[in-house]
Amino acid sequence: MASNSKVSILDYFNIVFEGENGKIESNCKACGTRIQAKRSVTSNFVTHLKRKHQAMYDEFVKRKDMKREAYSSSSMHGLTTATNGGSVRFSHTISAGAGGGGIGGAGGAAGGTKFDRHDPRQVLISEAIAKMIVRDLQPASIVENQGFRELLALLEPRFTPESRRYVQSQLLPAYAYQAQLATRQALASAHALSLSLDLWSGPSGASAGANAGYLGVTCHFLTADWQMRSALLACLSLVGGSSSNRVLTEFQEVCHANGVLGRAFRVVADAFPAETWPTCHLPGFHIHANGEGEEEEEVDSGNEDAQGADKRNGGSDGGEEVGEEWGDLWDQGLGVCRVDCFSRSLDACVREGLRSCPQLSSALAKAACFYNYITSAVPTEKLNQVFGNPEGPPAGLGGPAPVERDWASQLKVLRRMLDCADFLEEVSGRGELALGSPERALLRELTDTLEPFTEAWDMVQGDRQADRHVALSLALPCVLGLRKHLSETSTPHCPSLLLGLAQGVERRLAPLLQDPLYITATTLDPQFKLSWSSDDWHRQVVLEEVSKLSTPASSLQDPCSETHPQAQSPSSQAPSPVSSLARPCKLFSFIKQRPTAQAKSLEQELAAYLHEEPTDEEPLHYWRRKAIDFPQLAQVAQRAFTIPASSTGVETIFSLAGRCLRPETGRVLPKNLETLIYLKANYRLLWM
Repeated sequence: MASNSKVSILDYFNIVFEGENGKIESNCKACGTRIQAKRSVTSNFVTHLKRKHQAMYDEFVKRKDMKREAYSSSSMHGLTTATNGGSVRFSHTISAGAGGGGIGGAGGAAGGTKFDRHDPRQVLISEAIAKMIVRDLQPASIVENQGFRELLALLEPRFTPESRRYVQSQLLPAYAYQAQLATRQALASAHALSLSLDLWSGPSGASAGANAGYLGVTCHFLTADWQMRSALLACLSLVGGSSSNRVLTEFQEVCHANGVLGRAFRVVADAFPAETWPTCHLPGFHIHANGEGEEEEEVDSGNEDAQGADKRNGGSDGGEEVGEEWGDLWDQGLGVCRVDCFSRSLDACVREGLRSCPQLSSALAKAACFYNYITSAVPTEKLNQVFGNPEGPPAGLGGPAPVERDWASQLKVLRRMLDCADFLEEVSGRGELALGSPERALLRELTDTLEPFTEAWDMVQGDRQADRHVALSLALPCVLGLRKHLSETSTPHCPSLLLGLAQGVERRLAPLLQDPLYITATTLDPQFKLSWSSDDWHRQVVLEEVSKLSTPASSLQDPCSETHPQAQSPSSQAPSPVSSLARPCKLFSFIKQRPTAQAKSLEQELAAYLHEEPTDEEPLHYWRRKAIDFPQLAQVAQRAFTIPASSTGVETIFSLAGRCLRPETGRVLPKNLETLIYLKANYRLLWM
């Protein structure tokens, strides 16, 4: 690595394999870590050096700077002078560079030259651009926009912007390949994992072609130190249709490619995807963002909803036959390991309740008109007194509509508006749009009745952070709370709403109260245990379920299929470290031999666990601390807490992608969408 030789990041790595298309495998000379990448995309090597070996990275940057300065000084001899009779002649003219916004005849910047492809600053800036494209789901063509290039030229004239073709066909796929390697490495050592399967319909219009939608497979796994992680294994375009056979085949291939086939404890997927409705909205409550109407789904238009649901899941016009086909093949393909998505079941209950009360539509429509007016006419500071301003201005004032997402968000805005209705009417001065006493009473009844549903929705959906994992142990307490609330509530203005909600809860959610999996998961949550039950039957269910699942690793078999050879259980973990000072036998012979502690039976473990008072401690932190005291219960807790109550992360990304793919925007091409969604979902694996 002499200073006068060509400086390359590969000088710090030993190339052990070089394949087709420039793919290379190298070992770090400092730590031996295997790095895989393409010779033309060396960001993996630069990133490894910067994160793991800062001194080597600094040396590399210094060598690059010295090489660049040497080149610049030699170039300046021809650029600057030859003094003849007191006048200065320039042998080269300085002109504006065309490609990257730099200056200099050879594309160089004033006082320097352009970075070469493998320069660490070139690599890091390119990586930052790729991160921006992924985080914001931007099209790769943004790198060729004139304004974007002018900004880059101002910030760093020596940087050479990459072409759209390079970003789309080289840079982003290279990061996706790196994310795949990181995911497979993490899953190989995962102690427990579950999967979730999501389907999303493709964009309508000519740009979608024969694309029936997208399939997302997400893995939720637990590391050796009880840290929960989620990774999107694949986002696949379902070109040409999405029959149940097709989806199941793609699902199994994804599991096989990532080494999780047969290892999943449960698979979160609705029983009949043809019945999975789009996100529910309040009927008639249409909010306008910046003067434009939001596209809302009306919950009381049954035929339109059915068609929209079928489209969302890539179905065809098959009616009941399609639903039966999905149901039979789904259960056969996923078997007893399938679990319904709790958040979608909760959403469906609210939808049924709203449908059962058609008189709500007119009151909600009037409330929406009043809201749309005040957000465009009332000063911002007065609106902030009512709605707050946590994320920017309200709709109509340069910000996004705060109620565009779902019924729960809409209810929160509606409740604030009802609480301050008199104040808003006073500052708006439009009496004909004001809500009368009958509308206020009806809407107040609606918000009060659905308030516990909103609380349950916030617990399992929350702010839709992609990395937020909500365990299934919350489902059963939510159902108990909703049943109690509905039994104690009276609705004189809209009794049909209460009846519809009660019927939906009993049909969709009440069966969870008898499910051994939900009973066990809730009991193993230290904040609940069995405080919600006075029936010995629940205790017996937990004993049977734990005895069935806490089998030694040598004979363990998942409900889904055969155990993967790499799967491990807590019993196979390495023992805790002991003192490195061995006890001399003769010197310490006076110390009596300690009796060997007898292992507790399952009944004794459960009794000791339930004897402790419930605690608000985070469940995974609790079980990491108590795994030694309750090894059999901890083994089951490891699995149960990998099951998500909601597939929040990938649903959020699908929603964002849907807005990007609207025909009127023309922002993201479907051929690039799979890579962007995959990288966005796995952002933390690469850059955090």
